[in-house]
Amino acid sequence: MAFKVAIVGRPNVGKSTLFNRLVGRRVAIVHDRPGVTRDRRDGQGGIADMSFSIIDTAGLEDDLQGVSIEGRMRKQTDRAIEEADVALFLIDARAGVTPLDSHFADYLRKSPTPVILVANKCEGKAGAPGLYESYSLGLGEPVPFSAEHGEGLDDLYEALLPYAQKHGGIDEPEDGENAPWPELSGDDDIEDGDVLAEQEQAEAERPLSLAIVGRPNVGKSTLVNALLQDDRMLTGPEAGLTRDAITSEWDYKGRTFRLVDTAGLRRRANITDQVEKLSTSNTIDAIRMAHVVVLVMDADAILDKQDLTIARLVIDEGRALVLAINKWDQVADREASLQRLNDRLETSLPQVRGVPTVTISALAGRGLDKLMGAVNDIYTLWNKRVPTAQLNRWLGEMTERHPPPATQGGHRMRLKYMTQVRTRPPSFAVFTQRADELPESYTRYLINGLRDDFGLKGVPIRFGLRKRRNPYADD
Repeated sequence: MAFKVAIVGRPNVGKSTLFNRLVGRRVAIVHDRPGVTRDRRDGQGGIADMSFSIIDTAGLEDDLQGVSIEGRMRKQTDRAIEEADVALFLIDARAGVTPLDSHFADYLRKSPTPVILVANKCEGKAGAPGLYESYSLGLGEPVPFSAEHGEGLDDLYEALLPYAQKHGGIDEPEDGENAPWPELSGDDDIEDGDVLAEQEQAEAERPLSLAIVGRPNVGKSTLVNALLQDDRMLTGPEAGLTRDAITSEWDYKGRTFRLVDTAGLRRRANITDQVEKLSTSNTIDAIRMAHVVVLVMDADAILDKQDLTIARLVIDEGRALVLAINKWDQVADREASLQRLNDRLETSLPQVRGVPTVTISALAGRGLDKLMGAVNDIYTLWNKRVPTAQLNRWLGEMTERHPPPATQGGHRMRLKYMTQVRTRPPSFAVFTQRADELPESYTRYLINGLRDDFGLKGVPIRFGLRKRRNPYADD
């Protein structure tokens, strides 16, 4: 089992940059503004043959009351230090040792967690005075480092080596060669074309990636904490607390989930702040990488214009969608609210007719089992495959019941063959000689028939027409 490393330090010393460097890709938001990171982020990192779990934390703040945002961030950081096998205490060597660095060095010396002092931004000569000054912190010999340029990885490796050996963080060589650097790959979609059932089964056995999205301040982080039964995410009455897309591994009734809490999405025209733009980009990436997306809505403003925009984005990306109406315990006229929602769905989201809707109270922990039941059901439909023989019998019945329209030349179109080319989402192809002449209304007729006859309600359906090659035509 890999040992756990926490990255701590005052704001804006390069913690997230170091986190990105060690995990091998840009996952944490990096900006010159202090205090961008608020929630702690977990990842898998490594140096050469050493692998470890790594935690990026918010900047250490001198607030232990827990009432302000800074105080709640400090509690999350303290918890990360307690969970870690070793902490990397970063200072900015170019700025030198500040009184806040000294204050937190005193605090870390009292912690039972071992501490490695890392003097960041040591590239060139500008960081040399701060590097020598850091000896005064009493945390041993500092590691000169540059998270931005990757300088000092060998020194950091040597500093971490005793803890890696103690906690089993050294990988065994493979076939006489050094083990590769650990990499975190995204959830790649199955490629277009015929897909083997074995490949689909392997995909289905991977952890289910579940993204929680919505407008700011609708209770996304509260819902994640309720599902995890842990104060994992920073919550509060302030809008826009979450900035990064934070992933948590979670087991629910024997199934492993990758639960992703995301920043709130506002209208793009209202976004001028650079950090919010980065947060929005992270949220959109989380939607693209998810299997199922739960769109959390406030019961006082169900499926408003921005909710519809988010829902359409999820559908366009081919993800399975579940609607969660939060704060349901505060609704006075529940029947009228549900009727408004159903009317809105029928007129604004006809492309996913039958999308599951669940009423919950994240703060009170109500409706969560029902929500997860809807997630599992829609995920099963999203992975559904219909046998080709069954599809072609169905196509024959549909065209007999309602034949395709005649072309401009007066010839009746023939839909010759149909197959499902992929799952996740269910995608179908129909072969015909005049693929470009079939009207959109007839395509909708076939898609609605697929949804009704094969139980594909609530999931996006991809439907394509392919021109069949004439073997007698000249190449």
